[in-house]
Amino acid sequence: MSTFSEIFRVFDARIESLAALAEPPHPLAAIFRAAEKNAGLAVEDAASLMAWARDPERRVVFIGIASTNNPVRQRSTLAHELAHVLFEDWSDLDAERWDERTPEEIRADAFARHLLVPQRGLKSFLNDREVIDVAALSAVVQHFLVSPSLAAIAMEEAGFISPLTKAEWSGLTTPALAARFGWSDQYRALQSDSSQRRAPQRLLARAVNGYVEQVVSLRTLAALRGCDAEVVEAELRDAGIEAPEVDIRWASAADLPDLELDLTDLEEGDEATSG
Repeated sequence: MSTFSEIFRVFDARIESLAALAEPPHPLAAIFRAAEKNAGLAVEDAASLMAWARDPERRVVFIGIASTNNPVRQRSTLAHELAHVLFEDWSDLDAERWDERTPEEIRADAFARHLLVPQRGLKSFLNDREVIDVAALSAVVQHFLVSPSLAAIAMEEAGFISPLTKAEWSGLTTPALAARFGWSDQYRALQSDSSQRRAPQRLLARAVNGYVEQVVSLRTLAALRGCDAEVVEAELRDAGIEAPEVDIRWASAADLPDLELDLTDLEEGDEATSG
């Protein structure tokens, strides 16, 4: 974790966007959201609806995230997959062993937990609380955007709760905590975001450049975004991005050069046929 933190400047604070962490300026992986049927890859975990593929020649990894209304599960699963990318242990994953608790899977889970809920950040967040109760758990879930189960494990590791309390709190759900402690509106906003389709940032940026250079069509951009071409065109126009008009000059008949055609061979062929 120390090497990862030094490279990606991740220490104590909550990570707002894991996809942004993996995209430029950190060329870790291309992250995209798509419906499961449109992912174009084998889904690794049917419960989390994740898929990934690796191009060994270009050393590029593509991680597909299915749209879902479970935003905290989406974040934890993406963090888990980023661990496989960083440790380069995808080759060790057998399709028939994805449900097993292999050492690689255990390590990826631990990586995801410490990435999403760093111990120093958690201690700093909770140190001023006099009582560590369910309200504190809700605050951790809301702040770090993780599931109650993951939050409870992190709180137990940091010494804030007992193993018995961890087991009890692990059965709670994020929607229930949001409803109980007044942040249901925020949770619905998170659900809306996690349900949206999202193209890889690097790919979309290159496509926009291609549109400006008139080598990528507006329809292609719309397909990448998963929305109507009119919407994309309006957004680009509002941002001052428009493909320059090309002045196509058609040649007139008068500008065409005179051609001298020798049809002798054709005429001789016709005479031979008629003969």
